[in-house]
Amino acid sequence: MSETAYPKLVDRFVGYVKVNTRSNEDSETIPSDPKEVAFLKDLAEELTSIGLENVRTMSDGYVFAELASNIDATVPTIGFISHVDTADFNAENINPQFVENYDGVSDIKLNDDFTLSPNDFASLKKYAGHTLITTDGTTLLGADDKAGVAEIVTMAEHLVAHPEIKHGKLVFGFGPDEEIGIGADNFHVADFGADFAYTVDGGPLGELEWETFSAAGAVIEIQGLNVHPGSAKDIMVNALQVAMDLHAQLPEGARPEKTEGREGFFHLLSLEGTPESASMAYIIRDHERAVFEERKDLMASIVDKMNKEFGVDRIKLTMKDQYYNMGEILKDDMTSVNLAKQAMEELNIKPIIEPIRGGTDGSKITFLGLPTPNLFAGGENMHGRFEYVSTKVMQQAVDTLLQINALNVRG
Repeated sequence: MSETAYPKLVDRFVGYVKVNTRSNEDSETIPSDPKEVAFLKDLAEELTSIGLENVRTMSDGYVFAELASNIDATVPTIGFISHVDTADFNAENINPQFVENYDGVSDIKLNDDFTLSPNDFASLKKYAGHTLITTDGTTLLGADDKAGVAEIVTMAEHLVAHPEIKHGKLVFGFGPDEEIGIGADNFHVADFGADFAYTVDGGPLGELEWETFSAAGAVIEIQGLNVHPGSAKDIMVNALQVAMDLHAQLPEGARPEKTEGREGFFHLLSLEGTPESASMAYIIRDHERAVFEERKDLMASIVDKMNKEFGVDRIKLTMKDQYYNMGEILKDDMTSVNLAKQAMEELNIKPIIEPIRGGTDGSKITFLGLPTPNLFAGGENMHGRFEYVSTKVMQQAVDTLLQINALNVRG
């Protein structure tokens, strides 16, 4: 298909990203922010307007919609899922910039302070000849995952407009709060009604991911004993120093910046406090479940050992599993993965099948009983001011979704 086959794709994406839908980790509501609720309401109206059926909002905030089969044969019902929220970076007044026919070597000036350069981001070199959409350097872009939202909606609209294209029943889900890790906690698998599904939430062209990290979050609270530093000897317990001592006992090489591939890590997200009290927040990741459990046990053992040395429980550890490697489930039935792989190959897109060094809503949805690998949506450098996306790759994502449908009908 040519890019002009989807004339609304880019405008739809730009319209979506200009709306701030950043989720709120400190909220206790579901969805976590009214901005998401408003966006999902507007999206539901759009889905109805393009001709989808049974558009409804679920109790967890997800908007579901359906497109009935137009064939007599019985084929699997496929679901397509994306999230509408964006990550914890400035998402107010997003002002997308277009770089037409990028040459693959030049710096892209975002504003007077920030430049998107292939010297820093080698990925730019593969986009010679593409039109890129970037930020203006003050916000993120929101291609994670509004590129996925735009691609799924565009694919659905294309099928409605072209009834001569044969397809089985398709179902669509758009949800909140993926970026804060709770969006799919209560996903209504039975009501969704798919035999298998895809999250369209990946990065560059060809990504096809069916393995993720297993993940946990850890919060450590430290109670110090603060006295005047002039008379502190053998009395003071500086909570900040305790935090540093604790962190130093974790494996020095097991950090995000020193790991790759299947290597897991401990990632210190925050350290706040005073000598009186301090708090630390970590995420713990690994692809292998046994090693994941060992990492959690190590952190717990360090806390236990230090408390014993103090003779009192000055350190409190709260640890919670977030999601598990969906490959543990998908390895037993690779139908969805193989279908997507074949679709890409028939479109001359090289599948990139590697474990995700993160997670997607598909992780939780897979463990809820619906096999849900992850497909590329096109975004690069996501979650910050250097984020960008190629309009050509977004078009290729729509091509891929349509080809998956075609293969499903073909059997």
